[in-house]
Amino acid sequence: MRLGYPLAIAVLWFARPIPRSILYGAAIGLIGLWIRGFAAGYLHKQTILTVTGPYAYTRNPLYFGSAILTLGAAVAMHSWISTITLCVYFTLVYWIVMRREERELRPQHGVVFDEYAQSVPLFFPRLTAAKIAGASSGSFSFSQYRKNHEWQAALGFLLLLAALVGIWRFRMV
Repeated sequence: MRLGYPLAIAVLWFARPIPRSILYGAAIGLIGLWIRGFAAGYLHKQTILTVTGPYAYTRNPLYFGSAILTLGAAVAMHSWISTITLCVYFTLVYWIVMRREERELRPQHGVVFDEYAQSVPLFFPRLTAAKIAGASSGSFSFSQYRKNHEWQAALGFLLLLAALVGIWRFRMV
C-alpha cells in the first residue's frame, strides 16, 4: 500500500482549519500551482532535456512548485502535526525522486546534462536564467500543459481545500 494515502488521512485527521488559514493556504497554494503549471507547459517528458523557461532557473520547477503547494496545504490545515508530517514526507520523497531522475537523465543526455547541472541548481531557483550552450529555445505550450496532466494538481488542491472547509464546518457543530 502506498504511504501517501494513509499519510493524507493522518494529516487531515490532525488538521484544525479555520477560514483564515484556508484562505491564506489557498493563496500560497495558487502560487505553487502557477509555478507547476508554467513548468508543465515547457516540459517534454522522456523526449528532450528541457532547459528553458522555468528550467533555466531550477532543474526541478515542478517540485519547487509542489513545495510551495505543500506549504499552502500546511498553512490551510492550521496544525503543527500536519505541517511537520507534510514537510518531512515531502523532503524525503522528493529528494529521492530528484536524485533518481538525475541518475536517469545523465546517461540519456550526457555532457549537455552535466553542463546544465553545473549551471542550474537542483531545487532552489537561481535569480537569473542560465544560458545553456546548444539549448533549443522552448516556449510555454498549453497543449503541453494538458499533455502533462497538470490540471490534476489543481483539481487535487481544490478537493483538499473543500475537505478542509468540510472539516472546519464539522468542527463548528
